[in-house]
Amino acid sequence: MIQIKFYETTSIIYTNAAPHIGFALELIQADVLARLHRLKGDDVFFLTGSDEHGSKIQKAAADAGQDPDHFVDGIVEKVQEMITLLDVSNDDFIRTTDTERHIPTAQEIWTLIENNDDFYRKKYQGLYCVGCESFKTEKELVDGNCPIHHKKPELVEEENFFFKLSKYQSKLIELIESDEMKIYPKERKKEILNFIKSGLEDISFSRSKKALSWGVPVPGNNDQTMYVWCDALTNYLSGIGYTLDKQKFEKYWPADVHIIGKDILRFHAVFWPAMLMSAGLPLPKEIFVHGFVTKDGKKMSKSIGNVVDPFEQLKKYGADPFRYFLLRELPATNDGDYSEEMLINKINSNLAGDLGNLVYRVLTLTEKNFDGKVPPVAKGKLAEIAHGIEERVSKSLEVYDFQGALDEVWKLIRASNQYINETEPWKIQDKKELEKIIYELLEALRIIGIVINPFLPGSSVKILEQLGLEGEFDFSNIKWGGLEEGTQVKKGEVLFQKVDKE
Repeated sequence: MIQIKFYETTSIIYTNAAPHIGFALELIQADVLARLHRLKGDDVFFLTGSDEHGSKIQKAAADAGQDPDHFVDGIVEKVQEMITLLDVSNDDFIRTTDTERHIPTAQEIWTLIENNDDFYRKKYQGLYCVGCESFKTEKELVDGNCPIHHKKPELVEEENFFFKLSKYQSKLIELIESDEMKIYPKERKKEILNFIKSGLEDISFSRSKKALSWGVPVPGNNDQTMYVWCDALTNYLSGIGYTLDKQKFEKYWPADVHIIGKDILRFHAVFWPAMLMSAGLPLPKEIFVHGFVTKDGKKMSKSIGNVVDPFEQLKKYGADPFRYFLLRELPATNDGDYSEEMLINKINSNLAGDLGNLVYRVLTLTEKNFDGKVPPVAKGKLAEIAHGIEERVSKSLEVYDFQGALDEVWKLIRASNQYINETEPWKIQDKKELEKIIYELLEALRIIGIVINPFLPGSSVKILEQLGLEGEFDFSNIKWGGLEEGTQVKKGEVLFQKVDKE
């Protein structure tokens, strides 16, 4: 079988504060896609990381009474803890303070852009939003404030290097309209095309070292530091060995998908492809843009007091329930509200009531009637429902429909529970008939255990272990009849305990 490479990235989290629930959502979405492609037998490389330079981090470190390098180390520890708690299967983690992999890459890309005559130096006075780490034009402001951070930008006057972004306006429109660089969903594609067609201006790609010392030095210029986005975006290259491992880089680049939040679309769909074109590198194939996680319909904010702590929720309910809620209840491309009450409802109904109950019932029936041994292979109603489930799940995830993919899995889970209720195996005296029913239920469980892996990896492992199965599983194992007669199954602990709302 020929392996197809699949290289995906999340954005890299800005390390001015502990990771928030929005980044948790992004990691989970990326992890689902990575695990799906591994199940399909693809050669997957899944990269995430941390963005550690800029004036905002410099200020946060000073406020905390720490050096910037020690400050970001502490934040990165929290990010790594979140990755572990979420059961995320990333292949690497790139830091923009990495002196061996990242900083040489950022400087090499700068040099390539410079050699293409796409930088010029000029004195500039502009409105700088510290929160966005970017300059704003008057037309981007709302009542004089940054539309994201709701604060007035600072008036900054410096001599900086400017990137000839306007040079790439026509080419960017062509690339996005033709879907050569696809932006999903369509609303974001339309949004960014409107922005580009309104006219691109050249942008500052450096800051004076006096204003920003915490960053990557501009090659050959002791008085300039790279603008944080120019530095940060190159992580997608440095993380796959751009300067250190050309063979690895050429194997995985271009990225098959960048997974990002809607607030950083402009940087990824305008600045980044323009930089790559200037440097003579291929463009990413696709950019998937998710919405915000809100609380009570509002974006989470410490000042409002509606922030949900993802660490507290993960430690309270576990990775699989937390993942399930975010994937099943929040729309993939729009804002969605986080509710602990709704999370508990989903645990009690879908996870404990549907999936956990099914596993427990089937294995109990097997132990009681067949001493825990799998009866002879049989094929019936559940085989028909399970047929093609991996294709349906894959098709949903091709368009980032996480809810639709889970619906396909739950159709088989609910059909299996219904099959138990209809056949009432505890009443059946005919051994042959009982063997057929129990085998169908066990084999349905095996298939559920495989296809549920991208979404609920911990539960997937537990289900397959209880069925007496070990080793690697992928979609080639989905074919009905894979559970062999005589395999010893062993009922374990209940997968999900119901949560008392009180």
